Amino acid sequence: MARPGNVGFISQSGALCTAILDWSFREHVGFSAFVSIGSMLDVDWGDLIYYLGDDPNTKSIVIYMESIGNAQSFLSAAREVALTKPIIVIKAGRTEAAAQAAASHTGALAGSDGVLDAAFRRCGVLRVDTINDLFNMAEVLAKQPRPQGNRLTILTNAGGPGVLATDALIRQGGELAKLAPETIAALDEFLPPHWSHQNPVDILGDADPDRYVKAVEIVAKDPNSDGLLVILTPQAMTDPTKIAEKLKAFFESAQPLLKNKTLLASWMGGEEVEAGELLLNQAGIFTFPFPDGAAQVFNYMGHYSYNLKGLYETPTLPMDEVENRSLATSVIDSVRRSGRTLLTEFESKQVLAAYGIPVVDTRVATSEAEAVALADEIGYPVVLKLYSETITHKTDVGGVRLNLPDAETVRKAYGAIAHSVAEKMGTGHFGGVTVQPMLKLEGYELILGSSLDPQFGPVLLFGTGGQLVEVFRDRALGLPPLNTTLARRMMEQTQIYKALKGVRGRAPIDLSRLEQLLVRFSQLVTEQRWIKEIDINPLLASPERLIALDARVVLHEPDLTADQLPKLAIRPYPLQYVGAGKLQNGLD
Repeated sequence: MARPGNVGFISQSGALCTAILDWSFREHVGFSAFVSIGSMLDVDWGDLIYYLGDDPNTKSIVIYMESIGNAQSFLSAAREVALTKPIIVIKAGRTEAAAQAAASHTGALAGSDGVLDAAFRRCGVLRVDTINDLFNMAEVLAKQPRPQGNRLTILTNAGGPGVLATDALIRQGGELAKLAPETIAALDEFLPPHWSHQNPVDILGDADPDRYVKAVEIVAKDPNSDGLLVILTPQAMTDPTKIAEKLKAFFESAQPLLKNKTLLASWMGGEEVEAGELLLNQAGIFTFPFPDGAAQVFNYMGHYSYNLKGLYETPTLPMDEVENRSLATSVIDSVRRSGRTLLTEFESKQVLAAYGIPVVDTRVATSEAEAVALADEIGYPVVLKLYSETITHKTDVGGVRLNLPDAETVRKAYGAIAHSVAEKMGTGHFGGVTVQPMLKLEGYELILGSSLDPQFGPVLLFGTGGQLVEVFRDRALGLPPLNTTLARRMMEQTQIYKALKGVRGRAPIDLSRLEQLLVRFSQLVTEQRWIKEIDINPLLASPERLIALDARVVLHEPDLTADQLPKLAIRPYPLQYVGAGKLQNGLD
């Protein structure tokens, strides 16, 4: 039987349950509930999360998960309960081999790992990598307030541990807090001249209890810091127990000052530091044997705060802002009536334009003469691309000709595309060409798309685009619908975002316009449920404009009914409830 405590533990592995239960008796870890659910034939995650969310004895929920099961039930329950109780998950199946093992074990799909990460972020759940992290986070979140950001101040009596903690902090997305001038001035007044004069704050190996406490008191007040890690190494002039006693007294008396800051400690060593560790833990200060582990936990806490902030976003469908949605519907209906599932590039751009997404001027020509006439109207240079109802990747069949300067090159390009397609695929796959202006590719090539996850339904993708999109794999995933804040969060998770803000003298692009474009794209995916896959690649982004240069849309198979179409994992909120006091905290 589990020892009494405030952690609710749920696992899909019975054997793991017995091992953790045995470990908990040795480590004096208690549980408010201890549940083994196996393959979840008659219960799902939503049922259990709601149950533990209502349990007054449960302060945090920790989960070992192999399969998500009913994704909508999990997301709905987690988004509600995470506002009041931490939900910490270790999800097996990050690698392909592990995913196959999990699937064979539970009899259910493990799901795309990247999509799961996006789903956990969206519903306020913290994902960790090890069982040790699972219980560390449950304990530290029960003892310490969540940091408001990712800036950590490190205070140490030895340089090496401070450097190791800094490496761990930065490597996982955290930042060293920049000490305010008044903080440095205050430290200068009493620290030896050779202290580090920066963060990490090295107060030197001869630091006594008074120096420790005074330094901690000063850096804890720094407005640039979201958390504090205090490191101690037992040196000849160090008294770990007395330092811990004084710090314990300070922590207990300074709660109003520290209410919005996370406080962690690393008392390094063995028997010599045990008494000090115990004192700090009694004061609610989670203590680690090594500083890099403490920095990792601080980063986890920052991720958790970031995820929770997303819960307060309420995406809606602004019905009055898309005047031509009926055009998109009619294009899709026409393609479905013809028995096709693949839209041409021209049709795909019609759908995008209907939702206010700017597209390059694209016209269809079914003969050389018509191609020349359209090129004359558009103005040279132009681009010719294959127009086909069956071929989606035009470059693979020689279906793209760029920078055509005059009528003669247009005629030759038309014939070359027709010949290449006939040679590689057959004449029946050639329907003509599209004629488009040759735009200067000054800016950044992005990709914006959506595809189906077997458990979460439509999933959005944003990142670096162009022909090498699969090589760079710089992308972020998200669940629709979006609002501008959620769109910006997707952008921030990519490397290309740094360039979009402006680098090396280049002007930034209009990020607000890009946010709006992502929201409109999300709205298209949400409303046009017959779309199975859609991508814009490339979406050209420059300080002057955003414009879709190419687009691809694939529909669901025609034998499906409307009731069989995949549903959104997160439902959009009806407009009549938003801002009317009827919708709280962005929950379903």
